Amino acid sequence: MAAAREITAREVEPGDDDAVELAKRHLVQPWPYAGSVGAEARALIGEGDGIYITDASGKRLIDGPAGMWCLNVGHRREELARVMYDQAMALSYNTPWYTMNAPSAELAKRIAGHAPGDLSHTFFTTGGSSAVETALRFMQFYNNVRGRPEKKLILSRGGAYHGSTYLSASLNGRPRDRDWMDGADELVVKLSSPDPFRRPKEMSITAFTDFLVDQFRDTVARVGADKIGAFVGEPVQASGGVVVPPEGYLRRIRQICRDNDILYVSDEVVTGFGRLGHVFASGEVFGIDPDMITFAKGVTSGYFPLGGVIISERLLEQLRHSNHPDALFGHGLTYTSHPIGCAVALKNLDILEESVLAHAREVAPYFQARLKTLEELPLVGEVRGMGLMACIECVADRESRNPLQLDKDVGKRIDAHCHELGLLVRPLINMCVMSPPLIISREQIDDMVTILREGISRTMDDLRKEGVWRG
Repeated sequence: MAAAREITAREVEPGDDDAVELAKRHLVQPWPYAGSVGAEARALIGEGDGIYITDASGKRLIDGPAGMWCLNVGHRREELARVMYDQAMALSYNTPWYTMNAPSAELAKRIAGHAPGDLSHTFFTTGGSSAVETALRFMQFYNNVRGRPEKKLILSRGGAYHGSTYLSASLNGRPRDRDWMDGADELVVKLSSPDPFRRPKEMSITAFTDFLVDQFRDTVARVGADKIGAFVGEPVQASGGVVVPPEGYLRRIRQICRDNDILYVSDEVVTGFGRLGHVFASGEVFGIDPDMITFAKGVTSGYFPLGGVIISERLLEQLRHSNHPDALFGHGLTYTSHPIGCAVALKNLDILEESVLAHAREVAPYFQARLKTLEELPLVGEVRGMGLMACIECVADRESRNPLQLDKDVGKRIDAHCHELGLLVRPLINMCVMSPPLIISREQIDDMVTILREGISRTMDDLRKEGVWRG
């Protein structure tokens, strides 16, 4: 196992302590609790290199979450830094309202070459939330122009995560995301999560798949296809705990959408650009051709904020030949088609195509198999995943598959132990999510799993000592 090392490229500076105090006094962190909002400092990260980051104490850690599912080609890629500099020196910004830039046009062409079906045009945004928001606003515009102003409801699912803007967040299906937040609930119809681990104990996978499909079909019939504008779904529910749907489920849902003129929006903000070994997973992995695909994160490997939505040529053709040629899609962002972001994305795509996608496909089975060995630990109820994304779900009782109701910080406990051992984990209540940079090697996977095993074992000891869990 790789040992932690002291910082060599940069010593911890006095300003690091200042940054912690400044954050407590002036910085509002994302997703804060009311009791600490505006008075909180989080783990300070000093550097990144490859699959590693270095914290303020000088400890070197495997970046288990790859930032936030996004650092697909790893930290400190000089070629991406050079592209940012070169593009900024050539053209740092242009208004997208009445001008355009060459990198955005070239990137749109490259993306169309990887997209399934007739998805051929891209609207660029600043990230995943704005990408989903754009797809939904386009659906509304599309139906207004076609004379169907009532066809606006959106189907989403339990466990889903689609963003933090008002409309995109309204689709989210994790209770804690909405407990204290408002949303456009009148526009959203929620369906069950396609999580096989949480299906009734006596129900087979086949029966569970049929249940999900029947529920979808029955909902369309009950609500009315003339009222439903879109279904939005992640191919793999990422922040919901890396929920991999049953085989064939997405294809059957896609067919119901097609039969009822419901736009299928595949949210590939996480799964796109290599996480499952392909630029897009919808067609290559799941065999579906959506009406729109949203993306972000891995498109620039986190080096610049960029996202987008790819739109079917069929939909655009229908708009161009409608009876309302003067109808205005009144939607755009100051940083739509940002030249630096698009230039970085082009170079990032070069790197992915040259070797990283093939490497991700090659090491993914090893990654999944090694993590699966953690099911030997009695605290672990299931290890699941696909490609280079996985979730370790901890349970109080394997027989009933109950989560740890008496301690909702099990994921944080494991993360704290793993941090000491040299690994950053993404904790989600009773789960730990792993989605490392796609350049990770087999030896580094071994290091990661060894640390996870020890971190979970130490957590089990803590829970036993506290009487929270008997194991």
